[in-house]
Amino acid sequence: MVKLTMIARVTDGLPLAEGLDDGRDIKDAEFYKQQVKALFKNLSRGHNEASRMSVETGPYVFHYIIEGRVCYLTMCDRAYPKKLAFQYLEDLRNEFERVNGSQIETAARPYAFIKFDTFMQKTKKLYQDTHTQRNIAKLNDELYEVHQIMTRNVQEVLGVGEQLDRKIFLVLPE
Repeated sequence: MVKLTMIARVTDGLPLAEGLDDGRDIKDAEFYKQQVKALFKNLSRGHNEASRMSVETGPYVFHYIIEGRVCYLTMCDRAYPKKLAFQYLEDLRNEFERVNGSQIETAARPYAFIKFDTFMQKTKKLYQDTHTQRNIAKLNDELYEVHQIMTRNVQEVLGVGEQLDRKIFLVLPE
């Protein structure tokens, strides 16, 4: 199930939009939001190895796509199908680019596109039940995409070892 969704500008890690009701049912929601923000900062430093990636963190997985200058990220339960997670992100990307594309570079404050939450919530509802006919069809289509998605542990992506050397501590759940 989709638990959290955030959109950020890759060039500087500035959060552009977030699902407003996301994370309410998650224990340690703020911890995971901080991990997302750290991931965005890491990506802004050019540490993005792939345009599509899955990053494991505790009982969840961050799935993200980077398209142009924007990163679209969602956190899902580990059992949630990758294909649906990435299709959800693609739907968000298409609409976000259509509605806000010309304003992305000029956004100066965090969450400048918070009104996009309405679309995010409507789209999230479509993807909540993995057993609907619509979602089963999406899972059966385009299976090759799953092979292009790299899976990494959140410690690897955030470079915990490098951060410890710089006296920055990030405590991750086992």
